[in-house]
Amino acid sequence: MLGFCRGSVRLCLVLMLASCDANVVIQRDAQFDVTYDDTVTSDNQTIYSYNHTVSRNKTEGVRVSVELLSESTQSPVLFVVRQKQAVLSFQVPLILRGLYQRKYQYTQVGRTLCQPPTKAVSETQFFYVDVSTLSSAGVHYQLRVSRVDSFTLQTDKKFSFNATPSQPQFFKYVFPDGVDTVIVKVNSQKNFPCSVMSIQDIQCPVYDLDNNVAFIGMYQTMTTTAAITVQRKDFPSNSFYVVVVVKTEDEACGGPLRFYPLLPDELLDAGNRSKTLDVIVSPAINSEVYVMGMLFCLGIFLSFYLLTFLVACLENKRMNRKREGLLNVDTSPAETASLLGKAPVSPYEYGSFADNGSTLSSEAVTDSLASADGNYGYMERSLESVSRSRQESLSSVEEDDYDTLADIDSDKNIVRTKKFLCVSDLARKDKRILSKKYQIYFWNIATIAVFYALPVIQLVITYQTVVNVTGNQDICYYNFLCAHPLGALSSFNNILSNLGYVLLGLLFLLIVLQRDILHNRALERNDSAALECGIPKHFGLYYAMGTALMMEGLLSACYHVCPNYTNFQFDTSFMYMIAGLCMLKLYQKRHPDINASAYSAYACLAAVIFFSVLGVVFGKGNTAFWIIFSVIHILATMLLSTQLYYMGRWRLDSGILRRMLYVIYTDCIRQCSGPMYIDRMVLLVMGNIVNWSLAAYGLIKRPNDFASYLLAIAICNLLLYFAFYIIMKLRSGERIQCLALVCILFTAVVWGFALFFFFQGLSTWQKTPAESREHNRECILLSFFDDHDIWHFLSSIAMFGSFLVLLTMDDDLDTVQRDKIYVF
Repeated sequence: MLGFCRGSVRLCLVLMLASCDANVVIQRDAQFDVTYDDTVTSDNQTIYSYNHTVSRNKTEGVRVSVELLSESTQSPVLFVVRQKQAVLSFQVPLILRGLYQRKYQYTQVGRTLCQPPTKAVSETQFFYVDVSTLSSAGVHYQLRVSRVDSFTLQTDKKFSFNATPSQPQFFKYVFPDGVDTVIVKVNSQKNFPCSVMSIQDIQCPVYDLDNNVAFIGMYQTMTTTAAITVQRKDFPSNSFYVVVVVKTEDEACGGPLRFYPLLPDELLDAGNRSKTLDVIVSPAINSEVYVMGMLFCLGIFLSFYLLTFLVACLENKRMNRKREGLLNVDTSPAETASLLGKAPVSPYEYGSFADNGSTLSSEAVTDSLASADGNYGYMERSLESVSRSRQESLSSVEEDDYDTLADIDSDKNIVRTKKFLCVSDLARKDKRILSKKYQIYFWNIATIAVFYALPVIQLVITYQTVVNVTGNQDICYYNFLCAHPLGALSSFNNILSNLGYVLLGLLFLLIVLQRDILHNRALERNDSAALECGIPKHFGLYYAMGTALMMEGLLSACYHVCPNYTNFQFDTSFMYMIAGLCMLKLYQKRHPDINASAYSAYACLAAVIFFSVLGVVFGKGNTAFWIIFSVIHILATMLLSTQLYYMGRWRLDSGILRRMLYVIYTDCIRQCSGPMYIDRMVLLVMGNIVNWSLAAYGLIKRPNDFASYLLAIAICNLLLYFAFYIIMKLRSGERIQCLALVCILFTAVVWGFALFFFFQGLSTWQKTPAESREHNRECILLSFFDDHDIWHFLSSIAMFGSFLVLLTMDDDLDTVQRDKIYVF
């Protein structure tokens, strides 16, 4: 008890001494829109008392503006705003930090007070502004509290305002009835200073400074444009704050870095960083537009299925007419009976047709679609060449079990180095072996697709989750002016537009499957056309191409879940695959025996993707990387040229230099002789010129988008080879059938329009997110799809058309003996 009394006495003495030394507290009633010019010291403290009426149905903004008039102060002035449910404090001069601990001070500060909601219809609330300092000298300041006009934003009404790093602005928006999604757009005529637009829930405090604006809500940096789509479901109060903050430095928006301070604690003058901005909130699209967009997307690509079905029906009808014409030919009853299949007849027991004296097998007459343009013009051949059974399982035959060229091993080098080669010279291996070999292309790419796609899907889901949780919309490079969310996805339209790759890839697989089935039926009947005429039919690469097109759609959709430079390879990896497979297919058409194996082809494509990743990570401005890549590019071009020119009949060993010098001496010095294979030489010289030029361009310009540069190399080589193939085909007296010609013209036109939309450039991860948004544009199709979506539509159609060109361009040779088809 005695101890308690002593403690009470001591407490009383402390309180008495404190009251004697206490600062003078001055409290005054203050009015809105009145400027108070006053001085504060460590010996006095001023409290300004304000009151205003708060309504439940109307939110009124209140803004506190302070300016420090004293030249220099040893201690800052502290301003504390006490409200009913919130407290806001800040010091003047306000110190904001930049990169590398640089400090910027601001003597003018303006802050908007957070307005907590009220449950009453109307009530009067008081708030107080406390002003204090620890400076012994008087600090001169000005204080003004004013009401904010247009604090609540109206739908589709633009509002202009000014902001600085120390004077941020925020406004309130309430969802109107019937509107569940809006898009908030902030624009400025000036690129710099860099600023931040944030969407925050209605709660206190509001994070409206450069060092805390990223704490909650959604935000994105901006130069001239920012846009965020906001959904009602994310804000239980059916309202939100639009916060605009000007940053202390411009580095985040791609601006220059300021000089380093000479002293660690040196305060820097920020200069004039005022920015004028406009804000407008507009309703986003409704569910009907989503449905229309999805139906439009499905309708376009399903129409190709219908068109393919109609073409197949017309072709079947044409073949039926041709068969009926054959059956109506004036022949003997015995021959008619044999043509109708009533009795087994040898293929060589037919009479000759009056037109050309050719013979025809009975099985060919009853075939539905396998021999589209004829089994009607072939010379007689020995029964031995067609007597081999096609029923043996391919799984029982392996290419390594025996020498597939054992009977011509002694002369295959001579055959492949003839001046004029025919397809028959390079189609001597067993067809079952080659069919199995090329099927490996399909199974390998299917395996690659599974192992590649699963981690990609997992990664992009993680990306989207991070964006949704953190609210940092600078992670993903969308076209924010046309990014329509659905569920957890931020830009559903960019994902939906990739559906064409998948559907058209599947359609191409079905077309190839039909041709494969019909060709196998012809082989089982020992059909003469399938065995000895036309380009050898191997469908493994076609299956691989269709699978690659489907995977391109899937991985492009994954990339557009959150597009940025770290996952851009998802969008390009199978583009490299498609370009490589198309070149291999073109080469395989007339070089079936010596085409690359699936293992070596995919190994080369893996190396390309490896360099793509290295270029994206290390290639930006790295001279050493570009030198190494250019050297490898040129060496690879030379090695491939040698491989193609000599048809693989050369060796890369220690004697290669000696043989090169010998060739130069004999062909250039001792006697000047032209190249033996002129056509091949023309192609390879043009290819080397193109590739050396691309290598020089990369070394000089060093483009930031290395993945697109690498893709451009692949596409240029593919187009060069394709043009060479078409020219040589026509030069050899061959013709292009109507269907193939239509496909070529249609594909060329679609590619032209597709590239136009591709180069619109709605976003680019080569720049900062803020600079990328300068390229954003509104939707142009059904208020749902943007230019890049149209690129997806057209490019998928163009790729499908390109595949059809490869599939049909040599159909005119189905009635031509292979020893009459030239190799080029």
